[in-house]
Amino acid sequence: MGEITKEMTAASLADFESNRKQLAVQRAVVKNGILESAENVRSHTENVPVFSIDLHTGEVANQKQSGRCWMFAALNTFRHKLLNNFQLKEFELSQSYTFFWDKYEKSNYFYENILATAKEEVTSRKVAFLLQVPQQDGGQWDMIVSIFQKYGVVPQYVMPESESSSNSRALNTQLNKKLRKDAMILRQLVAAGKDEATIQATKAKMLQEVYNFLAISLGTPPETFDFEYRDENKEYHIDRQLTPHTFYEKYIGVDLDNYVSIINAPTADKPFNKSYTVEMLGNVVGGKEVKYLNVDMTTFKKLAIAQMEQGETVWFGCDVGQSSTRDTGIMATDIYDLNDLFDIDFHMTKAERLDFGESLMTHAMVLTGVDIVDGQSTKWKVENSWGKEVGTKGFFVASDAWMDEYTYQIVVRKDFLTEEQLAAFNEAPTVLAPWDPMGALA
Repeated sequence: MGEITKEMTAASLADFESNRKQLAVQRAVVKNGILESAENVRSHTENVPVFSIDLHTGEVANQKQSGRCWMFAALNTFRHKLLNNFQLKEFELSQSYTFFWDKYEKSNYFYENILATAKEEVTSRKVAFLLQVPQQDGGQWDMIVSIFQKYGVVPQYVMPESESSSNSRALNTQLNKKLRKDAMILRQLVAAGKDEATIQATKAKMLQEVYNFLAISLGTPPETFDFEYRDENKEYHIDRQLTPHTFYEKYIGVDLDNYVSIINAPTADKPFNKSYTVEMLGNVVGGKEVKYLNVDMTTFKKLAIAQMEQGETVWFGCDVGQSSTRDTGIMATDIYDLNDLFDIDFHMTKAERLDFGESLMTHAMVLTGVDIVDGQSTKWKVENSWGKEVGTKGFFVASDAWMDEYTYQIVVRKDFLTEEQLAAFNEAPTVLAPWDPMGALA
């Protein structure tokens, strides 16, 4: 192994100090910071928040200090329908309700994966992967579908936010501590040769403790409630004794089985027009399988546009931290010019970033508009879930080039797919490793 010598360091210093441009840049960056010094003002003027297709969505929601973006994004697509169908000025569905059941189901999913791998060494990659983060706030579209289908949804006022749903770090820390200890106990039972009934009885006690923990932290999920609201015409409405399922069926009514996840992963191991799933990725045992159809980016964007042209917003997953400003809400590949700032070539292709761990899906939001000029998309309107203090009242703008590079997943209706695409989606999927970047949770 080659060490760094004093002579090498001295030469590096001399080279740096001989470059007057670098010394000037140093002063700017030390004073203002890297991104602030690299920000490209022209990118703001090219991404003004005006769109040829701009769907009505109401005010943005706020996930606060939690990783529930995938859940917020899905509930936001439902909220858009409610606002329009029932003439509501503002309305939110309970993110705390779905959060509760997701945590409960993820705990059971973790237990079952621990039991499935109980005869592997604790140092095996799969077991180490499970124990690293037994559960977390994030998820994917098919996972939230499993929650909706099993537990329904409720208005936010029926199960409002709590401190632990809005700021979930302490909840996750303690729940993961419990799950790791439970994993140890379950593995010990298997090693001792205990029968299945004993193991499942032990797991049932563990799940009761998880339920109690969640109920104390988040509140108890309602079984029935009254739906009460006043529409934009000031007319009062009330619907009594609804369950989470009857509320979903009556007021949302979306056939979730009619939606498919489309990804763009241009890596050599994932040929286009093939379906994929990820091992050990899910939340509800017996729930909906996480499954994708991989397509090229041109097809990907056409599908998203087709759905918005019919008045329906689009759930999507991306790497939000790449080339984006939080305060002004611009996501553009040229928003920061780091290559010129440091005189370093940072460029990698989308496939290279996925293969070498530089990018993956980190956040889910909703596409609510797109600007089309001469038949081509130029920029996209994005509903975020970080409150209305960021971006333009909470909405971001993504350049078309940014979409190409950092967007990985959309959810669209099956009827937008060609027969060939639908047949490819319906094929038995290729199973990806648990740590594949397409298994990242938003």
